[in-house]
Amino acid sequence: MDLVLRTVFVFILILLVTRAVGRRELSSMEPFDLILLVVIGDMVQQGVTQSDYSLTGTTIVIATLAAMVVGTAYLSYRFKRLRPLLEGEPTLLISDGRLLERNLRRERMTVEEIRSEARQQSIASLEDIRYAVLETNGKISFITR
Repeated sequence: MDLVLRTVFVFILILLVTRAVGRRELSSMEPFDLILLVVIGDMVQQGVTQSDYSLTGTTIVIATLAAMVVGTAYLSYRFKRLRPLLEGEPTLLISDGRLLERNLRRERMTVEEIRSEARQQSIASLEDIRYAVLETNGKISFITR
């Protein structure tokens, strides 16, 4: 039972940390970030299992994590009010061609990042954009004029 409680705690902690870090940062990982993620995964594993390397302990942890993932997906599906908390909400970055500075600051994004994303989608100028939305997966959707 101790392993289940530890796994639930770590799952909630990871959910909170990923929400705090922000979508944009998670979608654009550098090699260092990937290595850091692996190191964090190892630390989490040691914290959850308390160096219990048994097959039973591993099975309990994996089953608990799977149940938590399925449970949060079900809660998000079943209760609309929980979706913003569990999945996040899209953020409008450009509206009618105007940059929304407040939303850019909240998402810790620069105008240069918007321009770079626009260029990657073959949009030459920000003036050509009617709406830009930072989706919950960290990608930016553009609607041109």
